[in-house]
Amino acid sequence: MKRITQFDALPASVARPGYDRQALKTRIVHIGFGAFHRAHQAVFAEQLAQSHGSDWGYCEVNLVGGEQQIADIRAQDHLFTVAEMAQDHWHCRVVGVVRQALHAAVDGLAPVLEALCDPAVAIVSITVTEKGYCHHPATGALNADHPMIQHDLAHPDTPQSTPGVIVAALRQRRDRGLPAFSVMSCDNMPENGHVTRNVVLGLARAQEPALADWIETHASFPSTMVDRIVPAVTPETLAKVRELLGGIDDPAAVAGEPFRQWVIEDNFVAGRPAWEKVGAELVADVLPYEEMKLRMLNGSHSFLAYLGYLGGYAHICDCMEDPDYATAAHALMLQEQAPTLRVTGVDLAAYAGSLIDRYRNKALKHRTWQIAMDGSQKLPQRLLDPIRWLLAHGKRFDHLALGVAAWMRYVGGMDEQGHPIEISDPQREAIAAKVAASAEGDARVRALLSLESIFGRDLIDSETFVRAVSTAYAGLLAGGAREAVRQLNRQSWSQQASLNQN
Repeated sequence: MKRITQFDALPASVARPGYDRQALKTRIVHIGFGAFHRAHQAVFAEQLAQSHGSDWGYCEVNLVGGEQQIADIRAQDHLFTVAEMAQDHWHCRVVGVVRQALHAAVDGLAPVLEALCDPAVAIVSITVTEKGYCHHPATGALNADHPMIQHDLAHPDTPQSTPGVIVAALRQRRDRGLPAFSVMSCDNMPENGHVTRNVVLGLARAQEPALADWIETHASFPSTMVDRIVPAVTPETLAKVRELLGGIDDPAAVAGEPFRQWVIEDNFVAGRPAWEKVGAELVADVLPYEEMKLRMLNGSHSFLAYLGYLGGYAHICDCMEDPDYATAAHALMLQEQAPTLRVTGVDLAAYAGSLIDRYRNKALKHRTWQIAMDGSQKLPQRLLDPIRWLLAHGKRFDHLALGVAAWMRYVGGMDEQGHPIEISDPQREAIAAKVAASAEGDARVRALLSLESIFGRDLIDSETFVRAVSTAYAGLLAGGAREAVRQLNRQSWSQQASLNQN
């Protein structure tokens, strides 16, 4: 059977490594070998090796889950395919910058820690989703009550969590007289570098204060903003890639939209690749870019995911076929998200328009259910933080309120046709308990708002916020998601017309 390792068997249209893979050095360990990492950071590294002779190679690590991903990439000499899904055509490249792949549950923790202690390793990067940081989303602080953190506090040498593994590796590097590395989060969180720093230092300080001091002095935690829409891999995706590869199967293949963006805080203690040579932006402060992307792109994605799922739309591109949904998402970005941003030198109207165009890409098939996952971790930065800004400035937030209400309706566990919804969320049990203990309507809203880990205290105490979400929730109950979006647009048009007259 032909494999992607046999480059001469690939069609000429498929890009493949043209550099000496043996010359690569394992200088980055990446935790979280998922689809997004493969389609984003690994592609930047591939382009650097291909076009600029970079020797920065990867060791890929999964700590929990993803055993098959590691097995698949090992079986094909650590190669995998990335497809770009344009409206009218797909293009494939084979990525070769991975030199090693490990799984803590399969290989044991010792080889993982040994890889992190390789003197050549300068960067540890992370894509473990928001829930992998074991933090409080409302504050960004370490969640000391998290079961994995409780284990790591009791057993610091055999950690289970991502922060625990990083702390253990840094302890070993210190004890061996090795320099620290930079820890670079590539997950969708505001100030993701600061959150990473908080959880690593918080755990280290609870274990050994002197180690926390050493990490604080010698390591760094650069923030990043990452952007590429990468839907979950489906059998249809793999079949399309197989066709493009001339009949060769690649179970580790991923596919994403053509667009890619990476903004990186230039704060590395042991060197870094020349990412700027392949289009990354190295800046002093990533936060304004993070806020722009999290609120305008990710915020509108969550808005569309909950309202789209409830309205019977399986994919974001299906939502875009409904003019009411497209109009509402665009208005959300410009009327309620853009005013809260600190970014300068960016045409936000053009950015919003480009996002709508990207959402219309029918090749992506980005599932609303996939985006709706882990809402407890996503709501604070995507919807609630901009609401706080708008409340403080006396501004309306009708679109954001409907997005929050749609999340509440979604986690109720039953769609508008009476079918059960599969809720995937790290706080699923706490959410389900609030739902079960409350009657439908205002009581349900107030019950869910009492989850301080999501909403904090300030929003619960704001009668303006509670009233806005309760009104939006009542609209969803009365007419369903599609009618609620339609009414929202009418209300928005009326308000804009009134402003124009004044």
